[in-house]
Amino acid sequence: MLLEVRDLHVEFRTRDGVAKAVNGVDYGVAAGETLAVLGESGSGKSVTAQAVMGILDQPPGRITGGEILFQGRDLLRLKEEERRRVRGAEMAMIFQDALSSLNPVLSVGEQLGEMFVVHRGMSRKDARAKAVELMDRVRIPAAEERVRQYPHQFSGGMRQRIMIAMALALEPALVIADEPTTALDVTVQAQVMDLLAELQREYRMGLVLITHDLGVVADVADRIAVMYAGRIVESAPVHDIYKAPAHPYTRGLLDSIPRLDQKGQELYAIEGLPPNLMDIPPGCAFHPRCPLAQDLCRTDEPPLYEVTGTDTNRRSACHFWRECLHG
Repeated sequence: MLLEVRDLHVEFRTRDGVAKAVNGVDYGVAAGETLAVLGESGSGKSVTAQAVMGILDQPPGRITGGEILFQGRDLLRLKEEERRRVRGAEMAMIFQDALSSLNPVLSVGEQLGEMFVVHRGMSRKDARAKAVELMDRVRIPAAEERVRQYPHQFSGGMRQRIMIAMALALEPALVIADEPTTALDVTVQAQVMDLLAELQREYRMGLVLITHDLGVVADVADRIAVMYAGRIVESAPVHDIYKAPAHPYTRGLLDSIPRLDQKGQELYAIEGLPPNLMDIPPGCAFHPRCPLAQDLCRTDEPPLYEVTGTDTNRRSACHFWRECLHG
């Protein structure tokens, strides 16, 4: 396994109290595999990724437990200098807002080339040549001329391609893409996702794709981990999730996807709001919004049950996963 996150806990100490953002997350990614991490805003997807990358703001954030094993090494035990050497060279991250992630006063060529100067000791001239090569690789037209341009001179889709180029510059073993298509229109979203999938196959890298949109991941992910209130509530191969979800929250997310055969009908939405992370309800955190909730759900937190009766490795944090699976 390339990456293993084991029982990870992250909290944020604020003036109003302690927000428990990540509450015992477990997931793994193999080389060449794509794991999609899904959930509404505030479910802990990005905080988990920041903890893996070692870019969590501390304080107010604090990792209070767990392990993050990358190629067998526990990243949480590395010194900051060692962790910095891992970032960029061995694992990289693509952020959702390319415009705010890129430096507005440096050309894109300088920003791409900096990776090779710092990590590979290249000259500025050679680094610029590598930057042009990368821009060509992510299909930015006229790369030789555009390498001197600044981020504001590129469209949103092209800026996102530059972010992908930066992430892949040093051919890392793992890439985390945090909502990489959120600010893009549907056509450009598809182009960016196709490009990511192609590069992932070419480099055989592990890919963690963070999103709230189940429609984005259907054709690119191998497995899906669904998060709610800082926990994984369902984990399964992508086709199993779409065919028959084993958690009511996953079913709600699937039912929320607009469908062409329901033109003119009101879109489905999960009732209620995600819980306040400073006051997560007892039992199953989803029970106030769950159509299957019973008294047991209000008192006993469900473990990740193994979903039996299938040939694949599936888990669901629902006391009534059988009813959901066959409902």
